[in-house]
Amino acid sequence: MCIGQPMSVLEAWSGHALVSGRGGVETIDTRLVGEVARGEWLLVFQGAARERLDAQRAQEIAAALALLEAGLAGDVDRAAADPGFALPSAMSAAELAALAGAPHSQGDDA
Repeated sequence: MCIGQPMSVLEAWSGHALVSGRGGVETIDTRLVGEVARGEWLLVFQGAARERLDAQRAQEIAAALALLEAGLAGDVDRAAADPGFALPSAMSAAELAALAGAPHSQGDDA
């Protein structure tokens, strides 16, 4: 399965970084997000940083991936655990729009 992983920058140099996350340590391309610094969180997919993340969002993504991993492994109890944040399926249209970066407009609370 191809899913982006939150990873923390260990070292950075022009266009690349050494990052650490659930999948281990790897060298990635950072040209899509620009220069990065040690300690920053990135969403990494197929060897490249795709998005900058704050620590809270990185933790939320990691928690969601852990639930998905548990479900795929057949661990029903762990897969049904509370992730500690609102899943998109429990959000209103306005909350989903805000999560996706869309501007909020009146009447979107349905």
